[in-house]
Amino acid sequence: MTTREEIERFEEQWLSPHAMRCRESRGREREEDPDPLRTCFMRDRDRIIHNKTFRRLKHKTQVFLAPEGDHYRTRLTHTLEVSQISRTIARALHLNEDLTEAIALGHDLGHTPFGHMGEEAFRDLTPQPFHHNEQSLRVVEKLEYNGKGLNLTWEVRDGILNHTGRSPFPATLEGRIVRTADRIAYVNHDLDDAIRAGVLNGEDLPESTTEILGRHHSKRIDTLVKDMVAESMERGDIALSPPVAEALKELRDFLFDRVYIGSVAKEEEDKAIKVLRTLFLFYYEHPEEMPEEYRREDEDLRVRVCDYVAGMTDRYAMRKYHEKFLPHVWVGEL
Repeated sequence: MTTREEIERFEEQWLSPHAMRCRESRGREREEDPDPLRTCFMRDRDRIIHNKTFRRLKHKTQVFLAPEGDHYRTRLTHTLEVSQISRTIARALHLNEDLTEAIALGHDLGHTPFGHMGEEAFRDLTPQPFHHNEQSLRVVEKLEYNGKGLNLTWEVRDGILNHTGRSPFPATLEGRIVRTADRIAYVNHDLDDAIRAGVLNGEDLPESTTEILGRHHSKRIDTLVKDMVAESMERGDIALSPPVAEALKELRDFLFDRVYIGSVAKEEEDKAIKVLRTLFLFYYEHPEEMPEEYRREDEDLRVRVCDYVAGMTDRYAMRKYHEKFLPHVWVGEL
């Protein structure tokens, strides 16, 4: 018996009847021989961690553009926090932790430079409206591994695509965990970063939310995770209790009012949008300037340009903008 087979046997004994077992996966678009050490969902997790797009998340904005400080979140640290919260909940509910982790690690691969403002930059430039969850799926299905994609299982791809509020619910409970854990993570760490940046004061938080969730970062997450586990056990589905769900929604609305829209932290957004739109139009007019993998002619040029620019890190986008549109300093001999 291989290690993988032992793990699959353990799943039969340990996992809830509602969990997604590896043996029950709908499989991959291209069939592969099983791995002797890892289950299919473990392989998916590893493929996501080892791809180039995942590494670039460390230099992509979460909320604060180009923050001067070592402790502000990036898209990568956000992803890791979502993964940690999701795994804790999955383990407590006896759901498939490896599937949950793979979805969590891949859910934001399609994010643009400069956070959600990057999505806004591409809105009317591409054939279809740009949404980061759809781009995340495109990354794992087509863009990575020299255009072959990562060939992930159906369940991981479904969870990645459907992790946002605008999309249908994921087909698995594991995917639904990530969908809620994503919100738990960003609401809490964006509050933490806003307080660190001086945009908010800890005393500014609505009293109605602190009474239910707690005033401090760790207490809020602890409350939300424990509530989600208890409520999900009772319902047989993934959910927060009504008062806790309402408090989380109120806290999210507070962030939109005080941080995401109109705060000093967002004053540079128009500039960020201009950088991305300018780069997009430049590469649309000069596709030969893009790397070879984006010069294929099997798709609309606008889609290929979007793939390239959306995949840039913040600092790479700034470097390219400087290179293409700002004068170079010439230094001669005195």
